[in-house]
Parts: sequence; C-alpha cells; structure tokens
Amino acid sequence: MKTQSLASKIRSDFSILSLTPHGKPLIYFDSAATTQKPRVVLDALSKFYASEYGTVHRAIYQLAAESTEKYNHVREKVAHFIGAPSSNQIVFTQGTTDAINLVAQSYGSLLSESDEIILSEMEHHSNIVPWQLLAEQRKLILRFIPINDKAELDLSAFEKLLSPKTKLVSIGHISNATGTINPIETIIEKAHGFGAKVLVDAAQSAAHLTFNVAALDVDFLAFSGHKAYGPTGIGCLYGKQELLEAMPPIQGGGDMIERVTLEKTTYQAPPLRFEAGTPPIAQVVGLGAAIDYLQSLDLREVHAWEQELLVYATEKLQALEGLKIIGTAEKKSAIISFIIDGVHSLDIATLLDLEGIAIRSGHHCCQPLMDRFGVSGTCRISFAPFNTMEEIDRFVEALESALSVLKGL
Repeated sequence: MKTQSLASKIRSDFSILSLTPHGKPLIYFDSAATTQKPRVVLDALSKFYASEYGTVHRAIYQLAAESTEKYNHVREKVAHFIGAPSSNQIVFTQGTTDAINLVAQSYGSLLSESDEIILSEMEHHSNIVPWQLLAEQRKLILRFIPINDKAELDLSAFEKLLSPKTKLVSIGHISNATGTINPIETIIEKAHGFGAKVLVDAAQSAAHLTFNVAALDVDFLAFSGHKAYGPTGIGCLYGKQELLEAMPPIQGGGDMIERVTLEKTTYQAPPLRFEAGTPPIAQVVGLGAAIDYLQSLDLREVHAWEQELLVYATEKLQALEGLKIIGTAEKKSAIISFIIDGVHSLDIATLLDLEGIAIRSGHHCCQPLMDRFGVSGTCRISFAPFNTMEEIDRFVEALESALSVLKGL
C-alpha cells in the first residue's frame, strides 16, 4: 500500500523505537495512553531550556521578551490547528482532564439546581468524575447515553434524553477504550436544538483526525499535548468567546489578574483569566513543536495508514480461538480492545512485555464501559503512524505463544 511508506519514512523521527527492552526490539502499541515524542520535540525542549528560557508576561529583558513571543505564538498555532477564530479562545491547561475540570467548575457555576448534563456510558473517568462532583455541589442531574453491543452511541436514546433542562452535553470524540468514533456533528446539532452547550473531549482525536471547531460550531473542546506527540503537563481548552467571557476564574494568582487591591481584584479577559501562576512555558514550546510536526504530516494519510493497521490487526486477532474484541463500531480509530476466555489481561500484557511489546491492560479509566460489557478489563493495542504490519505479525505470534503458556498452567 502507498500509505505503508509513511511508517518507514517517520520511524527514524522517534529515537525511542531503537530501544530493546528485555533484549527485544521495542514494539510500542500504547499510543492511546501517551504518544512517544519525535526528535524535533525533544530538541525544541532541550534548546529552549539551554539557551532560550525566560519567564513570560513579567519582564522586559531579552530572554523574557523572546520567551513571551514564542509562548504567545504557540497559542496562535493551536488556534490555527483546530480552526479557532481567535487565539484568545485558547486556554492553556495541564491537559484534557484539567480542561474538563475547568469547564465543570467555571461554566458549571452558572448552572442551577435540577439542570441536566448528558454524558455517555463510554466516557473516560475524566469526563465523568468532574461532572459528578459538580452535580453534588449544585444538585444537578446527570444522564447517560447508552451504547449498543458494538460500543456505538444509541442516538435515538440520546434524542429522548434531550430536553429544555439539558444545559450541557459532554462527549468524547473517540473512545479511548474501544476506538469508537462518535458522530459529534450530529450530537452538536441536536444538543443545540435544545439550547444546550457541547463539550468535546478530543484527547484521542487531536493526533489522528482533522476537525475545525468553528465549522463544528462546538462550544468547548479539549485535548492533551502528550497524546499528540508533545510533552506531558500541557493541554488546551477551546471555548467560544462569549462563553469564556461569562465564566468566572477558578484559580487566583499571577497572570490572571488585572488589578489587585486589599479590598477587591479585577481579572484579565480570557484566556489569561484562567491561567493563574507561572505557566508551563517549556511545555507550551514543546506543544508548538509537536503541532509543527503533526502539520508536517498529512493527517489524512496518517488516518488512512492507521486504518490499514486496524483492519489488518483485527483480521489477525479474530482468527485466534477464544478471543473477543470489545468494540466493533462501524467507525473506529486505530484502537483494539480484546479479551480471551480464561486468561487475565494483566498476564497477557506481562508476557508480551518480555517480548518487548508494550500494550495496555486493565479498565483504561472506563469502568462504567467495562461494566456495560461485563468485564473487569481488557487488553488494548493502539497504533501510531510509525507502526507496521510486521510489528502486528510479531505481536500476534508473541500473543499465541503467551496463550499457549497461560492456558497450559
């Protein structure tokens, strides 16, 4: 396939792929948890700390001025990357979790008793727990979209949940546990029909799909740098300007203030209103390098290659006796979760690790989804554009060997 050349072209960008854990060449199949970092991101971080580092928004000396310019430029890069009309609509956060909590505690403070929020059964804990906390604080009602046996949202049930009481729908673009790609365009349109706002958790989609927040007409969108080839500790929240301006700050400190007296404080306009304290300057620089790297690729080509890997791996796994894939949606990202009769997911992951193969096992921070399918956890493999068919072949061979050992115990 033409797209197969993508993997060979970019593998050298990721120095970690040359590692040999337990004396075996590394196969990294856990990009849904966190992505490896290309050399350009590592170089940008190293260069910034070594010869460019200065504080931002606080000083006029050259290092500080240049760091501030670089920092602000990344905000513009993010806006362009996701199609935001203005960089003032981009709030830097610690990650997707932090961004969702920000919306819950800030926008959520504008909600009233008995208002309703709609989530789904497939959400990551980070898109459930903040809303549970808010519901307890403000006596709100949470409702959940059920999923079918393929791990797809039941859209007819969603329509029945919507009402004038619905104030917010918060939904993952892609399920981190099953790879299901949710129809966010339809969800946004139907929610807006009832006057509800929509938050999209794009943690799993930012590095894999192209989207435009303005064209989607989404109200909030969040993603994490570390799942998009950038550093940990940095993420972004997009919000419509009028919503951000109406939201109160939830943390106090430097950068978010306009004027402080002993009696009263006034606050900056968004996005600085939500960025208290010294920001994660180097992480923002690293995020900028990661966005540059992503934009040097053709995300449509990335998606096509990852889909080829998904189809190939699915066919290989379905041929194994006793293996069941959890999540068979018609539209999926390059994520496969599976269970095997009589074998614990942790045991499989442990034996695969001895072969240099990194996969995820457990509930993937999606315990309600696991409950829906009657399992305690699954094995999960997830792909990046540097993965290959040959790695899948080696994985399946190692899996068969592990199963022969485990079933023989």
